[in-house]
Amino acid sequence: MFQLRVHLGCQSGGGTVTLFDREPLFEELRRRELADWASELRRLCDERFHPAKHGNLEKWQQAWQALPDCVDALLHAHGDAVTVEGTLDDASVASLAQSLMQFHPWRKGPFELFGIPIDTEWRSNLKWDRLASAIDFRGKAVLDVGCGNGYYGWKMLAGGADLVLGCDPYLLYVMQFEVLRRYAAESQKHFIVPLADTDLPPRLGAFDVTLSMGVLYHRTSPIDHLQTLAETLKPGGQVVMETLVIDSPEANTLVPKDRYAKMRNVWFIPSVPMLTRWLDRTGFGNIEVIDVTATTPSEQRSTPWMTFHSLADFLDPHDASRTIEGYPAPVRAIVVATKS
Repeated sequence: MFQLRVHLGCQSGGGTVTLFDREPLFEELRRRELADWASELRRLCDERFHPAKHGNLEKWQQAWQALPDCVDALLHAHGDAVTVEGTLDDASVASLAQSLMQFHPWRKGPFELFGIPIDTEWRSNLKWDRLASAIDFRGKAVLDVGCGNGYYGWKMLAGGADLVLGCDPYLLYVMQFEVLRRYAAESQKHFIVPLADTDLPPRLGAFDVTLSMGVLYHRTSPIDHLQTLAETLKPGGQVVMETLVIDSPEANTLVPKDRYAKMRNVWFIPSVPMLTRWLDRTGFGNIEVIDVTATTPSEQRSTPWMTFHSLADFLDPHDASRTIEGYPAPVRAIVVATKS
């Protein structure tokens, strides 16, 4: 049985914060008459938050423990960056910068902690600005599938969401979330669990809004993914689908021969009409295209906080309108639909 919750606790502005503690989530789910799912989530968390499951987990735990305590820490997400403010001395700030780099690469953001800006690979605030006006998060229970480190979850909470539950199987992203959660108020209703969409139970029917941002094209069966999303929603709930698309007025789909923009795990990239058809066939109505935007290096790029290859390395060096494999360069669409 997982025991890390007993050992890794620290003091911060919201009181004692314990690494990987999801008891408030389980209690919230029980309150929402989801006790069976709470029990299953407990089992999965106990299984996956375990050092033997990931070679870097112990290093990340040590970096988390080295984060400085701050009794007046305040997290807010009303600007572009999700920001933590509070009183730290110069030595603590210097130590914090070293600890934060242990969680490289930082892909979604930006963040700022005690004056230290984390310039992430994605300027996710740009995508948020394209999305935020289309959805009213006030009072909503939200599921974010493939949530990464929870940047959008903090923004949704600031937008009035009652509960935000993120799912992401990559423990590094969960650890980055834990860095921010350490300084959040105790009453925050924002959690991330180490799940993929394939771990979600059938016929859950628990959420008002479910987001899938940057997941669909990684799935070998996009229809199965959309059906899974539909089953997480209450009747009349909304799905927010953000995905790569191809520019075509017809219902077409690009299936890369091997890689797309150096990614092996890209299977189906639909046109907007095809994506609309898929949503219609899987039980969604009121389908609205919110945005279609080409991705540029001003939005996705390498930085000191993400030093690996990024968008500029994935494009044809002589023709930025094509990927290095010769396919159309990345364009992303945001579509909102209602569960019928």
